[in-house]
Amino acid sequence: MHLPLLQDLLVLLVFSVIIVFLLQRLRLPSILGFLLTGILIGPYAFSLVEAAEQVEIIAEIGVILLLFVIGMELSIKQLMSIKRTVFIGGLLQVGLTVVFSGGIYYLLGSSWNEAVFTGFLFSLSSTAIVLSIFQERNEISTPHGRNALGILIFQDIIVVPMMLVTPIIAGATTNVTQSVIELVIKSAVVILVTILSARYLVPKLMYAIAKTKSKELFLLATITICFAVAFLTSEAGLSLALGAFLAGLIISESEYSHQATSIILPFRELFTSFFFISVGMLLDVFFLLENLGPILLLLVGVFVLKSAIASFAVAVLKYPPRTVILTGLALFQVGEFAFILSKTGIEYGLIDDQTNQYFLAVSILSMLCTPFVMMFSERLSSLALRSRLVDSVTKKMSGLQPVLEDAPDELNNHLVIIGYGVNGSNVAHAARVNQIPYVVLELNAETVRRERLKEIPILFGDASQKHILEHVHLHKARGVVIAISDPKATKAIISNIRSISQSVYLVVRTRYVKEMNELLALGADEVIPEEFETSIEIFSRILHQFLVPVDDINRFIEAVRADNYELFQNKKSLPRTFKPSKFPDFNITCLRVTTDSSKLVGKPLKDLQIRNNYGINILAISRNNELIQNISADQKIKQGDIVYVQGEQHNIENFYRLAT
Repeated sequence: MHLPLLQDLLVLLVFSVIIVFLLQRLRLPSILGFLLTGILIGPYAFSLVEAAEQVEIIAEIGVILLLFVIGMELSIKQLMSIKRTVFIGGLLQVGLTVVFSGGIYYLLGSSWNEAVFTGFLFSLSSTAIVLSIFQERNEISTPHGRNALGILIFQDIIVVPMMLVTPIIAGATTNVTQSVIELVIKSAVVILVTILSARYLVPKLMYAIAKTKSKELFLLATITICFAVAFLTSEAGLSLALGAFLAGLIISESEYSHQATSIILPFRELFTSFFFISVGMLLDVFFLLENLGPILLLLVGVFVLKSAIASFAVAVLKYPPRTVILTGLALFQVGEFAFILSKTGIEYGLIDDQTNQYFLAVSILSMLCTPFVMMFSERLSSLALRSRLVDSVTKKMSGLQPVLEDAPDELNNHLVIIGYGVNGSNVAHAARVNQIPYVVLELNAETVRRERLKEIPILFGDASQKHILEHVHLHKARGVVIAISDPKATKAIISNIRSISQSVYLVVRTRYVKEMNELLALGADEVIPEEFETSIEIFSRILHQFLVPVDDINRFIEAVRADNYELFQNKKSLPRTFKPSKFPDFNITCLRVTTDSSKLVGKPLKDLQIRNNYGINILAISRNNELIQNISADQKIKQGDIVYVQGEQHNIENFYRLAT
């Protein structure tokens, strides 16, 4: 029996696998491959898909799962940690884009409702593409990465209200006031049901299901909640997308959200790939080629307008020029939710077929350009900052010139800490406890304001700009710690520091071992990679579990650090140590006797009274690679012995002091 849908799915999957594989070799996002797949197999190119409507139905499932996962991944804590960026930056970016792009469209002769809806479409950016690129570039925790994330979260939330008000601005109802009241009432009821379900119903249901320990049942229950809430909101006159988003929020507040997210993600990836392929299939290639000039002009206009507005929104939050520009460049494209919203606009007659083709062409081209723009974003931001106009405007907006106040003039022989995250705050705490004079540079204005209330000597400024370092009297400093998450900014800061002082002791925190050599070459005295320090903690605990002597572990760690981590990079062999089997049900530690004190060495165990004096038992002694297991009262401990002891931790520590 011939199944057209099965044949279409096979064509779709084969093309997407080939194209995505090729793009992955070029380190480009998979989403671009899905878009290209849709363009190639769609009705306007090779026309390889016959059951296009069925593919669109599958794509709709992808949209539901996409919003469902976004709802699950959102949490109140996450929103509160970047609340200013989400609610102030996001509102400014979306609001101003709607006003300016809608205003331009209105001046070109369109009606006000069409103009507003067009503003809705162009205000949305691509969460999927931008975040995937930031993750690949390890920039999600950088200032511009966090800002982009915050604004994208706001866009993901605001798209649902946009869908709800679209019928109203389209004039689908004659009584606008009544429609608004009905919408508010429906929304209030849905929100109330969501809160009650999240607090009382779903946690109990998920707990009962989790107790069965059936992965299949857990998966089915999660999917059922998603589609049930989506169906109910749709029946209430709202949207499937809103229901899916709310279903995700309901589960996100339970302790089972992480497990639910992990089992849904593979399905989401599969179905959202169908969504992007279906978007590519909508693009009329012949229309694109016939109207290439106007489309490219519109693309440039969208790039300039959206980048400028997103940059303005971040500048209002008092971030430095470089962060402002990088965030703007990351959010210039039109995103996936705009395609979902456009279908609602077509349904209510707010955009016609020709306008939709212009919108699709500009949107898809902007998404295809995004990886390349972000690839060269550092160069573009440098070029922009060389412009006196851009530099002066961004500095005035961010409040960076000058810093909030200069460091005290009496600072001398002090420590400069750049970045006040977890690492920076810990260094500051250590300096404070040991009465070391220090000053902190931080470019998050909210953090600066909060910490200054605690009387922390912290200043607002971007250390990648040389004149900022002069405000903290770097030429008189004894040491500098760079504890930020932005690798490119770190390199610029090192260069600036060395142009001011060649003698200051410079310690740099980085994420990966592979970045060490370049940072050392630029002038860092010490580079501490988090990746490596984590591995040290892991292997030290594992070696301890295998009863490797504590001093051997410490000596190994010191050797690794002393060699600037070359021990692992050069794959040298580990020190030979004796690894006996574990003694079950005992807290066992092995210690090497390095002391020559007569209090321990050379005396029979019966005279030492170790159990009475130290509260430990000696289980075995390793001497010259031979294990002595039968410990008699006349046995003597010699210098160099490895002693296996059992007891409480504090007693073992007391004996360790005697043995060393």
